[in-house]
Amino acid sequence: MPAAGIDCIVSTTAEVHSRADAGGTQMMKMKLSRRRFLHLAAGAAALPAVSHIARAQVYPTRPVRLVVGFPPGGASDLFARLFAQWLSERLGQQFIVENRAGAGGNIGAEAVVRASPDGYTLLLTSGTGAWNMTLYDKLNFNFIRDIAPVARISRGMSVLVVRPSFTAKSVPEFIAYAKANPGTTNMASAGIGTPAHVYGELFKAMAGVDLLHVPYRGGGPAITDLLGGQVHVMFDNLVTSIEHVRSGRLRPLAVTDTTRSVVLPDIPTVGEFVPGYEGNTWSGLGAPKNTLAEIIDKLNKEINAGLDDPRIKSRIADLGSVPMPMMPADFGKFIVEYTDKWGKVIRAANIKAE
Repeated sequence: MPAAGIDCIVSTTAEVHSRADAGGTQMMKMKLSRRRFLHLAAGAAALPAVSHIARAQVYPTRPVRLVVGFPPGGASDLFARLFAQWLSERLGQQFIVENRAGAGGNIGAEAVVRASPDGYTLLLTSGTGAWNMTLYDKLNFNFIRDIAPVARISRGMSVLVVRPSFTAKSVPEFIAYAKANPGTTNMASAGIGTPAHVYGELFKAMAGVDLLHVPYRGGGPAITDLLGGQVHVMFDNLVTSIEHVRSGRLRPLAVTDTTRSVVLPDIPTVGEFVPGYEGNTWSGLGAPKNTLAEIIDKLNKEINAGLDDPRIKSRIADLGSVPMPMMPADFGKFIVEYTDKWGKVIRAANIKAE
């Protein structure tokens, strides 16, 4: 073959190999670019989860508001201050109690519902929040839907109390007095739809007595007037009455739960005289819906740790309540069941918020 032909073949072959090498390099670059793209894409997809975990790990980085829907001095306020101090010590940031009273706790609850779901606005909630769904025809929020359950704190009861100078010294004597003075025996409460009111209405229906309901703006003012003699009786939360009972300023006639209280073992239950009567309440912590699950779990862990702490347990017992730790999901289920149960009682008594 002529040299020129050989050179042409060699040249052509070289060009083919060169193009092949170039194509291979390009394909390799494309593969590497694709791998890098997929790696970066996977990393980007994981960023929200990593970010959530990171935010929960450092939470809280600034003070946290713990909203109470009632005035200072009531049961919710006492539990809020107890756990605000505990959480401040455990998490290294201030948990500040903010009392936003009004509308049976709805003003405080709505403030939390409207807050940013970042864990920096929490609600000290109770059975009242669940009852309000039945008590109020028009609410700007749905308690079950818009408040994320964080942790249950306690199970409590109320106590039927009168002043020491009051005529009746037992439940049967009180029923006899109320029947002899229909419509003029004044029953104080912390407000329409509060435990003191609902338990009183249930008692009226089951005992067949006519008590005149006198609602106040919170448990503190109601107890003040009971001590002062402006009203006759109150189904007060044991948490707020226990010190008055121990000091002799109030006389307990009975407790509302199905079992006697460990702090008042000699005081009977209402059900011992009015068969089937039962009333108990609870306290817990809530947050705006869509609050990160990692933050809720962190708060739940710390609350439950507090409920296992001897000092906290002793304080809760002193207040006449029992620690009731729950995981968030279990607490949420409990609230739904409690709302349904007491909604039936409220509707039967035709209790309506003003």
